Amino acid sequence: MYQRVILKLSGEALKGNGMYGIHPITVKSIATEIKEIYELGVQVGIVVGAGNLWRGKTGEELGMDRAQADYMGMLGTIMNSLALQDALESVMVPSRVMTVLPISAVAEPYIRRRAMRHFEKGRVLIFAGGTGSPFFSTDTAAALRAAELNADIILMAKNGVEGVYDKDPRKHQDAVMYAEISQEEVLKQKLAVMDQTAASICRENKIDILVFNMNQHGNMKKAVLQEPIGTRVTWEE
Repeated sequence: MYQRVILKLSGEALKGNGMYGIHPITVKSIATEIKEIYELGVQVGIVVGAGNLWRGKTGEELGMDRAQADYMGMLGTIMNSLALQDALESVMVPSRVMTVLPISAVAEPYIRRRAMRHFEKGRVLIFAGGTGSPFFSTDTAAALRAAELNADIILMAKNGVEGVYDKDPRKHQDAVMYAEISQEEVLKQKLAVMDQTAASICRENKIDILVFNMNQHGNMKKAVLQEPIGTRVTWEE
């Protein structure tokens, strides 16, 4: 069983069946799944995206300054993190939101040593604000937190996607899912696992990634218990 994990959640996972926004019932369901792995004694850090609220890249395509649009996305991750914290505490899981953007009224500043102390005290951590810099994704934030906090693995929880395929399974019926693939191959084939900056950080710091479908109940627990599930992306060639 893994001892410390970084769970990467897409913002889209929080919107339920809606087009945009935060669906409290869906968020509560995710919190219940997280509680299952928390009760195993696993230290859990979470990085959540903001695609359910805003995408910086979309703003740029509509004529906005990319940096400004990305900062809006960072603020979106804070909203999502607060919603997730509320859901976790409603199921009796102690948690803290830590952000790299100064917003002390609602979240703690991210300080590595303080984060380690929270882990020692048995708290789930939710890392908001991405990397704090524009032009970087929340995937990169997850890779950075995993490297800084010595996580065993990044659990890449996908919304309705079982793992990593050789081509888009929604467009190609003959798409084949990998049980395991190296990060070198992911970069070489430009597979849509995470952005290339994040994948490079994982490779350089020898951090594996497990890509799995979070929509199936129990998958998060299976991932932590290292049961065969999804696709394992390894740093080894």
